Amino acid sequence: MSALAIRPARSPAAVARRAALENGLGRTPQMGWNSWNHFGCKINEEMIRQIADAMVGTGLAKLGYDYINIDDCWAANDRDSQGHLVPNPTTFPSGITALADYVHGKGLKLGIYGDAGSRTCSKLMPGSLGYEEQDAKTFAAWGVDYLKYDNCNNQGISPQPRYNTMSKALLNSGRSIFFSLCEWGVDDPAKWASGVGNSWRTTGDIQDNWASMTGIADNNNKWASYARPGGWNDPDMLEVGNGGMTTEEYRSHFSIWALMKAPLLIGCDIRSMSKETKDILSNQNVIAVNQDELGVQGHKVQQDGDQEVWAGPLSGGRVAVVLWNRGSSEASITATWSSIGFNSSTVAGAHDLWTDEVLSSVQGELKESVDSHACKMYVLSPK
Repeated sequence: MSALAIRPARSPAAVARRAALENGLGRTPQMGWNSWNHFGCKINEEMIRQIADAMVGTGLAKLGYDYINIDDCWAANDRDSQGHLVPNPTTFPSGITALADYVHGKGLKLGIYGDAGSRTCSKLMPGSLGYEEQDAKTFAAWGVDYLKYDNCNNQGISPQPRYNTMSKALLNSGRSIFFSLCEWGVDDPAKWASGVGNSWRTTGDIQDNWASMTGIADNNNKWASYARPGGWNDPDMLEVGNGGMTTEEYRSHFSIWALMKAPLLIGCDIRSMSKETKDILSNQNVIAVNQDELGVQGHKVQQDGDQEVWAGPLSGGRVAVVLWNRGSSEASITATWSSIGFNSSTVAGAHDLWTDEVLSSVQGELKESVDSHACKMYVLSPK
């Protein structure tokens, strides 16, 4: 198995040219839930309240999933006479402030959706182009904690100035609001967005199938050196539990997203999720890799056809490793010490994050047989 070139986690030059957004948020990747992947435009305030209830009732909230994010289609088709965004009176009759109060009462945070163009992607809502200051103050007054900001109907204007304008408006709004850029990697936001937002989409929209998920993982991988506390690469939300992939494929999806320090935003209906789905989303070992304080994005370090090794450093000198079999049959995969950043003489314990088994003493390489479209994920701790 040939090792790929190992990129430095963050070169001094990369650090020097990147100023973090000064809102104090996103020190680890955001965790929570978003309405779009499962519900699309079929949303209403009662459903959002039920999702907040389920987040607490299932125990997911205690694991760090704290954002309840409403995506497109929450607002009325037009602004009011003063130019303010207003909630759709049919689906959100109580208003966003009341919903934020309910979510906050559960110990959770409320996220909302906007667009950096003239209309949102559904075209059912006004965009914020030209209204950034007013909309940011509206969101803050409502008690919103998170803004996902899309890029549809953008009038052909480059993303960077439009996203800069909203970033400044949020900082001036009087409330700390997590800023999630969603310009789909159009202008390589990893290169400029760290001083603008807390996360930035590096890819187009994910679909609930194996080909989409794996392709997006590859596209996000090349920006690994740009992620750090306060600013994260975003390969889009989780499809785990939506039915288009197998349990093993979803486990691979969750493992790679966690290793890549991607946002862990659940995209299924957690009110009715299966035990298998809950088990994947609740794996505290894997979540801990994603939320590790070192904040270095793991990346692909070895590839031999469809057999891959992804790895990244963790705090305390540990290393997270995923052996990923993207092929159609079972295969043996070997992670070499040189590819994951260990000295050849290093002896490590290997904690299997999915079975919870521990290999007490491994040296030189980690070799395992992995099922088709499955992965094995470990934390290696030097002795």
